Amino acid sequence: MEPPFEIFLTAPPGLEPLLAAEAAAAGFAAPEVVPGGVTVRGGWPDVWRANLDLRGAGRVLVRVAAFRALHLAQLDKRARRVDWAALLPRGGRVKVEAACHASRIYHAGAAAERVLRAVTEATGASAARLDEGAQRILVRIEDDLCTISLDSSGAPLHRRGFKAEVGKAPLRETLAALFLAACGWDGRTPVVDPMCGAGTIPIEAAGIAAGLSPGRARAFAFEGWPSFDPGAWAALQARPPAPRSDAVMWGSDRDAGAVRMAAANAARAGVGERLRLACAAVSDLAPPEGPPGLVLVNPPYGARIGNRRLLFGLYGALGAVLRARFRGWRIGLITADEGLARATGLPFAPPGPPVPHGGLVIRLWQAGPLG
Repeated sequence: MEPPFEIFLTAPPGLEPLLAAEAAAAGFAAPEVVPGGVTVRGGWPDVWRANLDLRGAGRVLVRVAAFRALHLAQLDKRARRVDWAALLPRGGRVKVEAACHASRIYHAGAAAERVLRAVTEATGASAARLDEGAQRILVRIEDDLCTISLDSSGAPLHRRGFKAEVGKAPLRETLAALFLAACGWDGRTPVVDPMCGAGTIPIEAAGIAAGLSPGRARAFAFEGWPSFDPGAWAALQARPPAPRSDAVMWGSDRDAGAVRMAAANAARAGVGERLRLACAAVSDLAPPEGPPGLVLVNPPYGARIGNRRLLFGLYGALGAVLRARFRGWRIGLITADEGLARATGLPFAPPGPPVPHGGLVIRLWQAGPLG
């Protein structure tokens, strides 16, 4: 594990190029788009910084070994060559997850068992059935090539650490960040979300504009590793924010309880002063004073929330208000239903790639600037 080693940043399928662009802008070396994420190269401080700073990454995985394995005995032997004692703390809890594809080793459970045995014998760790509190080790065997990775993040990175209250079908923060980037938003203009729920989109936008690290309020799995340097980590966390602008974000929702949740979440995130929240119907929506910006909205799709037939009226009303009042604004609409998107009457370009989310497949539809 002498640096530079490979670091894998996970991303939803179809959105990998957006994460690669973010990693490049943040100074990570040689970002390369691969299915399911982005690879970069670096050392342990880069692993820590990726967890702390990258908004679009779902997890940060450290590649600790890659080798050919044609049978379980060979897998067992080569997994034991990994210096697990230098990678993981003694006496912890570990969970090994394996996947096999087009390989002579085809039994994922048996593969996971062999790697788990190598880890436990080297570190005195115990096996864990659940992820909570356990170190995740990921084993992938494809075309007889075995890749072993450590999950440095722990809890998924969309759990920023300050969103204690959520609505019925929340958008993940990582997706909100990637969709903001997909809309070309750079943190310098206002964002309006007229169906903000618990505030994911405007809170994420406010954090970007304020230059705040998304991982500033949470812990990570790597903090328990032998390679961890508390002093270097404290210095990384202590860097002053680099604000992009003083832009204010706007959120509204007809559900007063959701607006209260959004306000509480924004306060915990330290961006309450950059948000303006209101309890209001779509028909009351009006652009804030100042230059135009981006409307990004994640309405109900009729799958988990709302009756699809009734939602056509809601989408139609949203489109009518935006066309009438938001001249010069760009629009981003997130939905799982093409028919509902078309019901807005907005001049959408072809939608973005399909993105799996909570058992559904969603897309980003974009229009504007509106004339």
